Amino acid sequence: MNLLKLNRREFLTLTGVASSGLLLGCNSTLSSSPSSSDVAKFGKNNDPQTLNLFVSIRPDNTVDIINHRSEMGQGSKTGIAQIIADELEANWQNVNVIQGLGDKAYGSQNTDASSSIRGFYTKMRQVGALARTMLEQAAADYWQVSLADVSAKNSRVRNKQTGAELAYGDLAELATKQAVPDVKTLTFKKPKDFNFINKPVPIVDLHDISVGNTTYGIDVEFPDLVVAVIARCPVLHGQVKSFDDSAARKIPGVVDVIQMSATTKPVLFNPVSGVAVLATNTWAAIKGREALNIDWDLGENAGYASNQAMQAMAKRVTQPAKRVAHKGDVTEGFKKAKQVIEAQYSVPFEVHAPMEPPASTAWVQGDQCEIWAATQNPQAVMKHVSKLLSTTEDKVKVNVTLLGGGFGRKAKADFALEAAFLSKQSGRPVKVVWTREDDIQSGYFHAGTAQYMKAGLDDKQKIVAWLQRTVIPTIGSTFNAKAFAPQNFELSMGFNDLPFDIETLQSEATGAETPVRIGWMRSVLNIPHAFALHSFIDELAHSQKMKTPDFLRLAYGKNRQVNPFNDFNFKKYGNYSEKFKKHPILTARFKGVLDKLTTLVDFNAELPAGQGWGLAIHRSFVSYVGVATKVEVKNGRLNVLDMQCVVDCGVAVNPDRVQSQMEGAMIFGLSLTLSGRIDIQKGAVVQSNFHDYPLLRMNQCPTMNVNIIKSNHYPGGVGEPGVPPVAPSITNAIFAATGQRYRDLPLKDYLNV
Repeated sequence: MNLLKLNRREFLTLTGVASSGLLLGCNSTLSSSPSSSDVAKFGKNNDPQTLNLFVSIRPDNTVDIINHRSEMGQGSKTGIAQIIADELEANWQNVNVIQGLGDKAYGSQNTDASSSIRGFYTKMRQVGALARTMLEQAAADYWQVSLADVSAKNSRVRNKQTGAELAYGDLAELATKQAVPDVKTLTFKKPKDFNFINKPVPIVDLHDISVGNTTYGIDVEFPDLVVAVIARCPVLHGQVKSFDDSAARKIPGVVDVIQMSATTKPVLFNPVSGVAVLATNTWAAIKGREALNIDWDLGENAGYASNQAMQAMAKRVTQPAKRVAHKGDVTEGFKKAKQVIEAQYSVPFEVHAPMEPPASTAWVQGDQCEIWAATQNPQAVMKHVSKLLSTTEDKVKVNVTLLGGGFGRKAKADFALEAAFLSKQSGRPVKVVWTREDDIQSGYFHAGTAQYMKAGLDDKQKIVAWLQRTVIPTIGSTFNAKAFAPQNFELSMGFNDLPFDIETLQSEATGAETPVRIGWMRSVLNIPHAFALHSFIDELAHSQKMKTPDFLRLAYGKNRQVNPFNDFNFKKYGNYSEKFKKHPILTARFKGVLDKLTTLVDFNAELPAGQGWGLAIHRSFVSYVGVATKVEVKNGRLNVLDMQCVVDCGVAVNPDRVQSQMEGAMIFGLSLTLSGRIDIQKGAVVQSNFHDYPLLRMNQCPTMNVNIIKSNHYPGGVGEPGVPPVAPSITNAIFAATGQRYRDLPLKDYLNV
């Protein structure tokens, strides 16, 4: 092989780039290798050459790749880079991943709905292929050969005729002079040739995170920065009547006390009413807040109690409501049935509780504002901060820090708006820090819900009639104060997209009052809908004296595509914002997950007294996840012993992250199932910290095993789909172990957990 090595100045001179011309037909046999002194002499800096919005290459062969999504442990920062680097044919050792700022040019940066990989897989492959093609064309022009006579690999381009090679770092500047190829002309790698996709690549920040060399929202520091904590009204739409801050101002370190604006209707992402204490350190700010004397007008929600609201929803769900989907005549279907089963379920209000509570820093100077935030949605921060400050979005710069967990909470921009408001009012940079109590009592909440299920079965154990009803305090109330009815996208989450072969069906839905800020939480309404659906399926199986896997196979029917648009007359099925042709609902994929689960677990095996297996298989965010759980119940104590998870998420870009996300989702789901409940009394949240809103403890965590089904389907979501099957798999296992059904969460209300 004739290895061509040029220093940057030699290469640019030979190609004519240094003199703004293109010189072809040059000697391609130079073999001088650049030394560090050559680089210092000819390349005074290591400035990157930008090939496109996401890819730049430096003369030293470093490949800079922009990650435009927020990183909160889910691994998108690594996955996005894997996809680009694979099509780019980059050497992974040379890849440097840079966190992108908030910028509309990147497309959506809203890192929720498990959309980072599934939403950008094809686009990021195009980005990598575009950059690779430009590098290959630059080399072809230099060698004066056709594009077909060169090939890229491992951050080098090879001349197929001579064997000569050029490094990306040498080619980069010439490549920037190339016309951007038409996407239709690009060639893409076959899956068998992937270097990084489908490979367990360690996350790029792993070492820095391990040694604490990273910046999370709470870590931002610079001179003259003050810390703010806010006493927020405990009841939504309550207001400050008056306050005395004299004692707070005497606390050493306190520099200012500022009243927040009144809570708006609708609440959107705006801050809520309260009083902020600004101090030179967090402790002084907290002590200053404790010293405030505030007289609140608690407002219209002061009489709300969640226990009464849940009872009202439980009653409402038994009554006819608006029909939102249907198939055939369900009344006739029930007349045909030989057996009718009905049940009712509920899931309480819940909260995200990420390990790092919200934190954001803002510095407003004139009409300019710079934000540092642990945000899932920097573009929302730009939009709402610019509106708050009466400026334009281009005047708001958003730096995205690492997030210590998000789960949907940090997709809301309120904490960044608080920082911007206080910076403008005080004239200095302000970091707003939420305590754990703030996070649990004053955030956005997953709404409590109630579900009613009724099914009719014929003498062949087939479902011939199905009636389901859901009561949902809609998230729409966050954006429209008058919203009451559930939104179509909410009804698309495990409700109007059933995979079962049902002869007649009717779905009904209605709303409920919203006394707190409602916000999407990890897997959103799939949590209550999957709990009801898969608990009910288990009940139907038992009524037919069948094992649940056997009943599921019968219920799925023949391999087919389920189409909510046609099958259930649900014309506004959301499909998680994906085109239905690209991500159809396929019963074969449900069955594939079931088949794998039954190879991992013998559901027919005899178990010791008090032990049992339960399972649930659910599609959400266009991925299919099954969870089988083994429990033991003795003397009123529940122990979760084992969890087997099978996931079909299409192409698994990074199997290591898929496994980690499934494990994290099972832990998240266990926390909600065992202990997750927010109580509201007199309009205010009762819980305040992990002592009364506990997350899963290590001694509660079972053995976990994750199996990823190899698939060539388009990538599906990963961060959220592991949560919905968890709760029903546990309660079904409890029934198998004890014969006792629990249809309301959390389980701590009935068992020692």
